[in-house]
Formats: sequence, C-alpha cells, structure tokens
Amino acid sequence: MRLARGCGRRRLRGVSRTGCAAVAVVLAVTACGGRLDRIPAPEGGGVTVDSDAALEFQRRADGFYLRLAHRRFNTLETFNDFVLRDHFQSPDLFFDYYADLAQAFTDRHFDKSRPFGVRLEAFLFEDAQTARVQVRFEGWDGRPLRPGTAALVRVDRWDWADGTWWLHPGKL
Repeated sequence: MRLARGCGRRRLRGVSRTGCAAVAVVLAVTACGGRLDRIPAPEGGGVTVDSDAALEFQRRADGFYLRLAHRRFNTLETFNDFVLRDHFQSPDLFFDYYADLAQAFTDRHFDKSRPFGVRLEAFLFEDAQTARVQVRFEGWDGRPLRPGTAALVRVDRWDWADGTWWLHPGKL
C-alpha cells in the first residue's frame, strides 16, 4: 500500500499516472484474489467441539498438509512416505486419496506435480466424529509460456475412529 500512496502523492520520481493506476489495479486484484470461499455447510449445520479436541484435530491435519508442500506427487519417494500413509486407516484409502490428489495436480497444470505452498484455510465439524477441511495448494503453472501460479482448493473429510483422526478420501 505504501507504493500506491507514494504514487498518489507523486513522491516516486519517474512513475507516471499510468504506472500508479497499474499498481493500484494489481493491488486490488491481489487483495480480491485471496478471497476465502466458505466450506459448504452440512444439512444439519456444524457443531462446536471442545477446544482441546479442535486443537488436537488441527495439529494432526496441519502435520499432514504441511508434509505435502514441496513434494513431487509423481515420484515413489512421496508415494512411499510412511508419515503420509499414517493418516489413513488402510493402504487402499491412502492409494485412493493419493491418486485423486495427483490427478488434480495434473489437471490444474502444477509444474512437476509439486505444490510450493499448502494452507489449511478452514475446518468445520459436522459432528464430534467428522470434520471437513478446506485446504489450498499453490504451485507454479507448468504449461509452456504461461508464467504464474496454479491453485487447487479442495475440501477433505476427516473421521474420528479408534482414538485418532483419519483422512477419508472422497469417491473417485
């Protein structure tokens, strides 16, 4: 904002009015582009849970999603990561989730199927045993002559079972 204010007061030498307008447009688009969409509410609405339970869930979810940043999804190293697999109740559930996420990165043209940023935007408890998480993945656009970034926002479901929060993949 300092740059735009400086442009308005003409403190920056060599910056034209057109340059100031371009900076203002870029700042406005950047601010609007970061808009957070809401997680679709379940039919019965969300519930409040104990703060300790919410913090435990957030720690587990953060641990999983942060592990996905800067990882290539079309390699055996990521596929065989035991920490990632530890967030699923069975290997088949991990395979389903991994295949779906890798395909989503390909469809969104993530360069080398590698997100450089992963951010847990929001989570909502449907009930005490089910939570939905909205997560945003950002990566470089891998298409030729298309500089910039690619983004993927998805909502994942987590279930509480056997004293642990487990990631539950959607239907493929």
